[in-house]
Amino acid sequence: MDNYEKITELGRRRGFMWPAFELYGGAAGFYDYGPLGATLKRRIEDTWRQFFVIQEGFAEIEAPTIGVEGIFQASGHLSGFSDPLTGCKECKEVYRADHLIKHIIEVPDALSNEEIYKVIQENEVACPECGGELSEVYEFNLMFKTMIGPGNKTQGYLRPETAQGMFINFPRLLRYFRDSLPFAAVQIGKSYRNEISPRQGVIRLREFTQAEAEIFIDPRDKTHPKFDQVKDISMKFYSQAAQEKGEPEEMTFGEAVGRGIVAHQTLAYYVARTYQFLLAVGVSPERLRFRQHKSDEMAHYAADCWDAEVLLDHLGWIEIVGVADRTDYDLKAHAAQSKVSLTVFVHYDQPVKRKKLVVKPDMKALGPRFKGQAKTVAEALKAMSVEDLKGDKIIVQVGGEPVEIDPSLVSYETVVEEIRGEEIVPHVIEPSFGIDRIVYTVMDHSFYEDVVDGEPRSVLKFNSKVAPVDVAILPLMDRDVLVKPSKAVLDGLRSRGIRVDYDTSGSIGRRYRRNDEVGTPYCVTIDYETLEQGTVTIRDRDSMKQVKLDAQRLIGVLEELLAGDRKFLDAGVPVVALAAKEQ
Repeated sequence: MDNYEKITELGRRRGFMWPAFELYGGAAGFYDYGPLGATLKRRIEDTWRQFFVIQEGFAEIEAPTIGVEGIFQASGHLSGFSDPLTGCKECKEVYRADHLIKHIIEVPDALSNEEIYKVIQENEVACPECGGELSEVYEFNLMFKTMIGPGNKTQGYLRPETAQGMFINFPRLLRYFRDSLPFAAVQIGKSYRNEISPRQGVIRLREFTQAEAEIFIDPRDKTHPKFDQVKDISMKFYSQAAQEKGEPEEMTFGEAVGRGIVAHQTLAYYVARTYQFLLAVGVSPERLRFRQHKSDEMAHYAADCWDAEVLLDHLGWIEIVGVADRTDYDLKAHAAQSKVSLTVFVHYDQPVKRKKLVVKPDMKALGPRFKGQAKTVAEALKAMSVEDLKGDKIIVQVGGEPVEIDPSLVSYETVVEEIRGEEIVPHVIEPSFGIDRIVYTVMDHSFYEDVVDGEPRSVLKFNSKVAPVDVAILPLMDRDVLVKPSKAVLDGLRSRGIRVDYDTSGSIGRRYRRNDEVGTPYCVTIDYETLEQGTVTIRDRDSMKQVKLDAQRLIGVLEELLAGDRKFLDAGVPVVALAAKEQ
C-alpha cells in the first residue's frame, strides 16, 4: 500500500474526506469533507486570507456561482473551454485523450486533436480498460449548463472559475478603490467543471474550491513597491530553459527578475507570496517547484505564467497553483461583449503638452446651406479623421442619409493641448489556488510513519496553524474524579478560541496514537497528580516528549506552543513515568 492509498484510507476512516453520495452509489468527481477535513480546509483558507486579504489589503467579494451566457462568451469558455476526448470502439469507455499519451509526450496540452490521435496511432495506445481500438479525438466542453427561471428563456452555466466575478465587477471595484491603481479583489468559492474521468480523489473534482486574486495594475509600470521584501528568497525555478535541461534551478527572486526568467517584479512578488503561503500551510519545499509555461503552452494573452507543482506519492508532479500575467485580455473581452468601457483614467505626475491637428468646419458657410442640420454636420466632420477629410469629396451621415460636403468648407488648425492623464485598460496578475489539491498535498507532505517499541505509528505532522484540532484533553481514566477537572480544562481552552477535542475511549497509549494520526499537535493528560498537586502533562506529537506543569499555566503555555514558541517543551524535564504508560 503506497502513501496515496494510506492517506485515502485514513481520510475516510478518521473523518477528513470521503466520496459523496455513498448512500446512493456515489458519483465520480464529488467528495464530502468530514469534521476534520472541513476544519483543515477552512484553516488553510483562513491562512490564505491572512496572506492575501489582510496582509496585502485585497478586497474579498462573493459573486453567484451561476453566470449568464454573455459572461462565458466574453471569457472564451463557450468556444474554447474543452478537453480532447477519445472513446473505445469496443467497450465504449471514454477517456481524456491527452492523458493517455503523457508517458510519451511530456506536455501533450499543446497538441491539436489530430496530433494527439496521430501519437495514439503511432504508439499503438489502446483502451486501458479492455485493450480495444480508440476513436478519433474530439472536443468536449466542460461547463455545466442550466436554465435560469421557467420557460427555458435564459441560459446559464455553473461557473468554471471564480475569476469572472471579479472582472465583471470591475467598475464597482474601481469606485470602491477610489478610481486608483493598483487594487485587487479576491474570491474563495466553488467552481464546477464536468471532468471527463475524475479518478484521483480530490485532485480532480467536478465541484471544487478555488481561491483566486485578480490584481489590477498599471501596464506602464510593473515594478512592485514591496519587491525588496522577497528578492532574497531562494526557490526552485523550473523555467523554460531549465525544462530543456530537465532540472530546476535554485535562485533568488531578485536573480530571476534580473536575468529575465520571470517577466517582471510584480509577477515575481506574487509568485514569492504564493511560495510563502504554501510553506506556511505545510507544503514541503523539497517537493515543491514553480514551473514556467513553455512557449507552446503559454496562453496567447499571457505575458508569463508559473505553476506551483508538488510531488505526490503515486501521482507524481501535480499543479496546485497558477500565477499569471493575463495582460488586458479579460477586461477588453468583457468591454467588447458588454459594450461598457472598462478603463481607468490615470493622472500624470506633471501635465504633458502635445500638438494636435484639429478640424474646423466653416460654420458661416454651413449655416445657410444646412440650416437646422448645420450643427449635426459640423459634429460629424469633427469626428472624422484628417485622412478621411482630405479626399476630393467628403461624405457624412446626417439623419441616416449621406450628405456630400465641399472640402473647401473644412480647414485645419494646429493647437497645443495640456494632457493631464489618459484612459488605460489595466493589466491583471492572477494567482489561482486549487484549495482541494492543497488540502490533499498538506496531508501527503505531512504524513509520516515510524515504529515505537515494535508498534507502527502513523502521524500527520500538520503545522499548528492548520491542524484541525489544536489540543486533545485526555483524562488518564474515564472516572468522575478525573472527568470533572478535565471538563474544566476543556471549557477554559475553548473560551480562549483554542480548538479542543476530548477523548476518554481506550488506553492512554491508544488515544495518543489516535491523535497522532489526525495531526493533533499537543495532548494534555489529567491524572491523579492533577488532583493532588494541581499539575497536568503536555505531550508533543512529533517528539512524543511529555512535560509536567502547573495547571494554572496551561493556557498560556499552549498559546505559546501553538504560536510556534517551543521554549517550554525544549526546556522542560521529560515525564518518564507517564511516558512509559503510552506503550
